[in-house]
Parts: sequence; structure tokens; C-alpha cells
Amino acid sequence: MTPVRQAVHDDVAELVRLRAILFDTLGGEFFNPPSGSGDWRDALAAVLRDQVSSDAVRILVVPGAGGLGACGIGTIEQRLPGPHLRNGRIGHVIGVVTDPAYRRRGHSRAIMRGLLDWFREREVARVDLYASPDGEPLYRALGFTDHPDPSLYWRP
Repeated sequence: MTPVRQAVHDDVAELVRLRAILFDTLGGEFFNPPSGSGDWRDALAAVLRDQVSSDAVRILVVPGAGGLGACGIGTIEQRLPGPHLRNGRIGHVIGVVTDPAYRRRGHSRAIMRGLLDWFREREVARVDLYASPDGEPLYRALGFTDHPDPSLYWRP
């Protein structure tokens, strides 16, 4: 049984380390722009310190030797209700990542099950995520399917 727990303030440095592993793994200019600097880590740490105890955010972790072996973040956004979003609550899974030394042990699956339970308890109408090629089989096995909405983005 994988020991999953909610993150605490003392986990922030490890959460930042795991997010950096995620971006390194995803690669490319989008996740690692050539003009990028390491200052995003300080900004991330500040946000995580605020969000680690937020009711709209759930950060789950799996302990490792001397740090964290894996983490996953869930957020809930309140949008306007509609026929496709009965209560307007959308869950987002952000950055499920496992340290390479702890992979293939079921940690991501355990974290995802914990996040999905949390979303169910809060009656979200839909849960969205972006899947890496390595993570997609897990998410599909948990019931995620292709999104019907086209996705675009804009950067100012």
C-alpha cells in the first residue's frame, strides 16, 4: 500500500524540486524556454506556501527517503454553471510527478485515486488534466478520455 498524505509547509522545497523534474522531463522550449531563469522556483515556493492549506487545492505526496518520492496537485475552479457543467466546478490535476528513483511503484496511481476522491467529495462536474505520453495510459485507465473542447492559449 502506497503511503499518500497531504502536503505540509515543510514539503514546499521538495515540491519545487519535483516540479523541476517534471519540466525537465517534458522538455522543449515551452517548458524550458531559453530565456528562462530559475526565479520561477522562488515564485512557485511562495504560491505553494499559500496553497498548501487552501480549501480549493489538494496537494498529495508520497514520502521518500530524505524527501518526497512523488506528488500531485489538484485544484478546483468555480466557473459559471451550464448544461455541460451543472454546478460550474471544474477540477484540474496539475503536475503528477514521481522522482525517477521511485517510479513504477504505483505512487502516481495512489495519488490520482486520492485526488479523484477529493474531487468527488467536492462534487466537481469535470476534472481536466494534461497528460504526458508516459502518464496517459494511467489516466485513461482511471477513466479519462479525450476532451471535447478545442484548446488554445494566448500569452501576453
